[in-house]
Amino acid sequence: QVQLVESGGGLVQPGGSLRLSCTASGSIFSLYTINWYRQQPEKQRELVATITSGGSTNYADSVKGRFTISRDNAKNTAWLQMNSLKPEDTAVYYCNARSFVSNNWGQGTQVTVSS
Repeated sequence: QVQLVESGGGLVQPGGSLRLSCTASGSIFSLYTINWYRQQPEKQRELVATITSGGSTNYADSVKGRFTISRDNAKNTAWLQMNSLKPEDTAVYYCNARSFVSNNWGQGTQVTVSS
């Protein structure tokens, strides 16, 4: 298993940017696919972005062109760079690390986009 800690959330105005970090410990980070999910009040958790162990990325249509997922295996860290933020991006963002044998979640970090 791997332990995950997210950081970088906060309050930002529409059109602004934030960078979320996900730092891992306890296992071989490079073996995991890393996902960023978000959950808005009274809605299901939504997959936002994925980066595989090989570096391939995928994004939800709602964030394509605005969000970028990346990772540095030497630092056991993944990031979600969020640009051109919209009020509808407001949610709790969760980091997820998945392998064939485990599925691990961070505690979440709140992102609020509001003027």
